[in-house]
Amino acid sequence: MESFDTVESVDAPPKQLVKLEDAFLMTKFGLYNLCLIAISGIILAAVLLETLGISYVLPVAECDLLLTTREKGILSAISFAGIICSSHLWGFLADTRGRRAIIMPTLFLAFASSALSSLTTNFWVITVMRFSTGFFISGPSATIYAYLSEFHGKQNCSRAIMGASFVFGLGSILLPLIAWSIINQEWEFTIPMLNIIYRPWRLFLVVCALPSFISALALLWLPESPKYLLSRDQEAETVAILHRMYRWNASRRDPPLVLTGVLKETEAEQTKARREEAVSNKSVVRLLKQMWHQTVPLFMGAYLKRTIIICVLQFGIYLTSSGMYMFFPDILNRIAEQQGTGVERITVCNAVYATRVDIEELTNLTNGTARPDVCHQKLDISAYEHSFVLEAIYALGFAVIGLIINAVGRLPILVFIFTLCGTCGILIVFIDLPLLAIWFYLILLTCGFCISVVNACTVDLYPTNLRAMAVCISLMFGRLGSIVGSNLVGFLLDTRCELTFWISGLLLVACGVLSFFIPHIYKRHAPERISISSR
Repeated sequence: MESFDTVESVDAPPKQLVKLEDAFLMTKFGLYNLCLIAISGIILAAVLLETLGISYVLPVAECDLLLTTREKGILSAISFAGIICSSHLWGFLADTRGRRAIIMPTLFLAFASSALSSLTTNFWVITVMRFSTGFFISGPSATIYAYLSEFHGKQNCSRAIMGASFVFGLGSILLPLIAWSIINQEWEFTIPMLNIIYRPWRLFLVVCALPSFISALALLWLPESPKYLLSRDQEAETVAILHRMYRWNASRRDPPLVLTGVLKETEAEQTKARREEAVSNKSVVRLLKQMWHQTVPLFMGAYLKRTIIICVLQFGIYLTSSGMYMFFPDILNRIAEQQGTGVERITVCNAVYATRVDIEELTNLTNGTARPDVCHQKLDISAYEHSFVLEAIYALGFAVIGLIINAVGRLPILVFIFTLCGTCGILIVFIDLPLLAIWFYLILLTCGFCISVVNACTVDLYPTNLRAMAVCISLMFGRLGSIVGSNLVGFLLDTRCELTFWISGLLLVACGVLSFFIPHIYKRHAPERISISSR
C-alpha cells in the first residue's frame, strides 16, 4: 500500500496560491475524509473502552482484588487521574511536535499498559497500571479532535467531528456486547509463574485495549495535519496532502486539481519563535518553561473567558457521563438483586442501601480470602441490556446531531441536552418504579453528547498554534470531573445516595445556562454545497 506520507512533486509555474480554507473546498468532501473520520472515531472508541471498560470489571473483580466501594471509586477514577497528569504535556507536544507524532506512539503505549494491568493481583498494583493507561491514552483522547478538524474547513469541521463521534458511538456499542460475551463465562485457569487465577474479566481488559493497537497501526498510513505542516513552513508537504485528498475524493470525470501553493496563516512572531525553540529544546527545565508559555495565552485577554467556560462545561459533563457511569452496571446489578427477592417498587437509592456489603462481610476472617457466598462472578443480564441501549442511543444521537448541527446551531443542542439530562437526574431520587428509574438514569448519562459539541466549539475558538492545547486543557478539566464524580459516588453511594443524583442533576442544569455565554455560539456554519463522492 502506498504511504500517505509520500511527498509528490508539484509543477511550480504558474504558482496558484490560495488560502488553506479555500483549498479544502477545492479537494471536496469524500472518501479521504470518511476514512479520516472512521479512524478518528475508532480512536475515540478506544479511549472510551480504555477508561470506562473498568466499570464492568469492578463488580466481578471485587473478590479477586478484595475491593471496597471506596476502592472501586478510586480504581474507576485513577485512569482519569493519569489523563489529567499528562493532558498538559501531550497538548504542548502536539502543538510543538505534531498531532500524529503524539497520537500514534501513545496509542501503542496505552495498549501495552492496559494489557499488563490484566495480570495484576491486588488493588495497588492494578491502580498503578490503570493510572499508566490513562497517562498514555490522554495523548490521542484530546489531540485527535485537533488532528481531524485540521483536515477540514470551518464549514465541515463540526460535521467531521460529529461523524467521528457517530463512529465512536457505534464502537461503544461493542462495550456491553464484549463485556457480556466475555465476563459472564465460567472458565478460569491458574498461571503459576504469576500466582494468579486468570478469569474472564482479565481477558476483557485486554480486548478493550485492542482498538488502541489497531488504530495506531492505521495511523502509520496517514499523514501529519496539513494545517500543522503549513504552520511549520512545510508548504510542499501540505500541497502534496491536498492533492492526495483530491484524488481520493474526486471522480474520474473531474478535472485535475490546479493547486501549487497555499497561503500561510498569520501567526505572531513570538509564538513562532517559542514553537521553534521548543522543537529544538532538550532541557527538561526549558521544556517546562515552554509549556508554561504555550498555556498562558489561554488564560489571558480575549481567551480567558472562553477557556473558563469550556473548562467548566467539560467538568460538568464528565462528572456525570463518566463519573456516574462507572457505577451504572453495579447499581443495575443491585436493583436486579432486589427484584430477584420479589421487591417490585423501590427507589434506586433504597436498592443500593439494601444491598451494600462491607469488606468484613466480603472476606473470610480466618484466612483473608474472599467468601464465595457474597461474591459476584457475573453481572445480571439487565446490566448488559441497558448498557447496550445506552450505547445505541449514543450512536443514534450522534448521527442525528451530525445531521442537524449546521442547520440548528450548537446552542439549542447544548441547552436541550443539559436541561433534559439534569431534570432526569433529579427525578431519579423520587421514582420508585425500578424500570422507569433506570430509563431516567440512561437519559442522565446521555449528557455525554455535549462533549463533542463543546469540542467543536473549542476548535473554532482558538488559532492553530493553540488549538490542541486548548482542547487538552478543557478535557483535562473534564477528566477532573470524572475523578470527582467517580469518587463522589464511591464515597456517598452507600450512605448518601440521593445526594449524588442531586449534585449531577443541578450541575447539568447550570451548564445549560452557561452555554449561552460561549463566544460566537449563535453563529452557524452553512453547509458546503458539494457532493460527497468516492473514488
